[in-house]
Amino acid sequence: MSTMTTGPAMNPPPPSRKPISLTKQLIFWACAFLVLAALLWLLNEVLLPFIAGMVLAYLLDPSVRRLQKLGLNRTLASVVIVVLVIVLLTLGLILLLPALGEQIAGFMEKLPQYMDRVRQLAQEQSQGWLGQFVGEKLPEAQKSLGGVASSAAGWIAAFLGSIWSGGKALVSVISLLIITPIVAFYLLLDWERMIVKVDSWIPLQHKDTVRGLAREMDAAISGFVRGQALVCLILGVIYSVGLIAIGVNFGLLIGLIAAFLSFAPYIGTITGFILAVGVALAQFWPDWTMPAAAAGIFIFGQFIEGNILQPLLVGKEIGLHPVWLMFSLIAFGVLFGFVGLLVAVPVAAAIGVLVRFMLRQYLASPFYTGNQQG
Repeated sequence: MSTMTTGPAMNPPPPSRKPISLTKQLIFWACAFLVLAALLWLLNEVLLPFIAGMVLAYLLDPSVRRLQKLGLNRTLASVVIVVLVIVLLTLGLILLLPALGEQIAGFMEKLPQYMDRVRQLAQEQSQGWLGQFVGEKLPEAQKSLGGVASSAAGWIAAFLGSIWSGGKALVSVISLLIITPIVAFYLLLDWERMIVKVDSWIPLQHKDTVRGLAREMDAAISGFVRGQALVCLILGVIYSVGLIAIGVNFGLLIGLIAAFLSFAPYIGTITGFILAVGVALAQFWPDWTMPAAAAGIFIFGQFIEGNILQPLLVGKEIGLHPVWLMFSLIAFGVLFGFVGLLVAVPVAAAIGVLVRFMLRQYLASPFYTGNQQG
């Protein structure tokens, strides 16, 4: 009696599938990036509290994990951290907002007077040693400087006015203060599950490569964002306290502006230096000691930042060149407003990681080595 053999050998082989070509993969991810950029551009006026919540959750996740190691579950740890942040921000707003609002209004009102006073001082000095040093080029330089100063004064007044009036750049302060902590809490609660879910979406043949790139991006982003946020906070205290201590008008506002802009290397220090010295000149001249003291505060801040804060809190191996960082902040700020400023550093870090990866691939390829692979 014959029997028919059945089993895996009798089953037809599964159809072979060709791997997706590199060109098609690049087209797919380029289209995905363009769709994301278009959504950011279209929805930038309503995305601010949600993007801010994502950034806050990313910054707070290490603190939540530390509390988990101490025995708290994820939910309780997230509640503790978010409540603590809300309390600190509320106290900060209660302490700073009244004085800051008053200083913004006063600075906008007095800025034209300060600019006129600085130009007058420059004209007076042109009759003395400055005129002898510069010579015939001084009137032309004064005219150019006056035009630049007027433009800068107008831009600063318009910028502060847009903040003070609560324009589109800040969407709604109420929604920002209410929605952002809620979004941050839910993201912290589900952070680990989201990471696992996103990891399951990675193409199987590229899983190790993508995971390696993701770890590199995380190191670059966390190393800069968390560290630079602390640097800006410390510089804000140094600049504000120093300017208030020597009696410079609007010292709190100037110090906070300089600290906020310190997210871009040198921009905060240069801007704060110009504002502080200009206000001190208009306020105290012919007493030169106070303008010199104002300049010294920013020179001291830059020394502390470059030699202590940056190496200690940020580190040197973050992979973000200052020029690339400044370009990213300006470009994303112009394209997407305040939302663009929030996503500029993570996107810049991610692009930097991808560019370095592609460069490594190129250097190992026959296009660079000239060796044909068999």
